[in-house]
Amino acid sequence: MAERFERHRQPWTYEELEKLKPLAKKGMALRAISKTMTRSEESIKHRAKLDGIGIAKLR
Repeated sequence: MAERFERHRQPWTYEELEKLKPLAKKGMALRAISKTMTRSEESIKHRAKLDGIGIAKLR
C-alpha cells in the first residue's frame, strides 16, 4: 500500500527549500528525501526541477 501524505498541495516554505538543498547535495535518493520531508516524490522532483537542484538517481 502506498504511503499517504496528508499535506496535499501545500506550498513550499523557505525552510523546506533550505532543507532540500543539502539532502540533494549529499546524494540522497528521492524516496529517502520524500520520507524525510514528508512530501511526495513527485512534489520533490517537481520542486527540484524548478530550482535547478539535481536529485540522485538509483542505478
